[in-house]
Amino acid sequence: MINVGFIGAGNMGFAIMKGIAESGLCKSIDMYATSPSIQLSAFDTDSEKLKRLEQFNVSGCTSAKELAEKCKYVFLAIKPQQLDEALAEIKDNITSDTVIISICAGITGEYIKSKTIHDAKVVLVMPNTPLLLREGASALARVEPVSDDEFELVCRIFSSCGEIAVIPKDKMKEIIAINGSSPAFIYLYAKAFAEYAESVGIENTVALKLFAKTLIGSAKMITDSGNTIDELIKMVSSKGGTTLAGLEKLREGDLEGIVKKACEACTKRAYELSK
Repeated sequence: MINVGFIGAGNMGFAIMKGIAESGLCKSIDMYATSPSIQLSAFDTDSEKLKRLEQFNVSGCTSAKELAEKCKYVFLAIKPQQLDEALAEIKDNITSDTVIISICAGITGEYIKSKTIHDAKVVLVMPNTPLLLREGASALARVEPVSDDEFELVCRIFSSCGEIAVIPKDKMKEIIAINGSSPAFIYLYAKAFAEYAESVGIENTVALKLFAKTLIGSAKMITDSGNTIDELIKMVSSKGGTTLAGLEKLREGDLEGIVKKACEACTKRAYELSK
């Protein structure tokens, strides 16, 4: 039995635990019957958040300290502002065998080591909210001395909730704009299309249904068609047609430049929050 615990059972912690439970990882971590299963535990100051996890057979803990005592894998599924308090509480229960998985934006492995033990095993992760639907995208970075097997298990956990990518630990702040914050940017983009639809007499629900499906289909074209982004744009853009007229306005407004500035602002804030 592998004990995996979550300090924090908010939206992201809930999403990851839900993904683990629904994927079958609680029964076995791989295809072989001899593999140990995962036992989930969680602690949150809000007892209601723990209650909704009962359906996934997650054991509630009375404190972060209790959780760290019983679990080899300890997820820090909390806000960066809550991190110092949590680490102070579990510090004495962190051993050289514990694997700490942090989804706190801007927090470095070195900072976590400085607040626990110098040789702490740390995995940094930047997930996103679509994990709630098991359609997430998570970037992971391993901090020494995490072993191959330990890192593989963490990768399997996040794979159960969507796609993963392994990146260098010194790029964890830059990746936030790409997959961590980008859902909010996409939702704002969708909102603008829905508002346009309403302005011309098309129901909001109809517009969002069509636009959302278009987003899904367009994403599949990016990942599965084999075409470059420029080629995909060209496929939609007939000479002298409606799409080119719209693209011209987007380029006049410097859409690509605005996106770059949004990503840079996101990364700048990540460095400001960095510890």
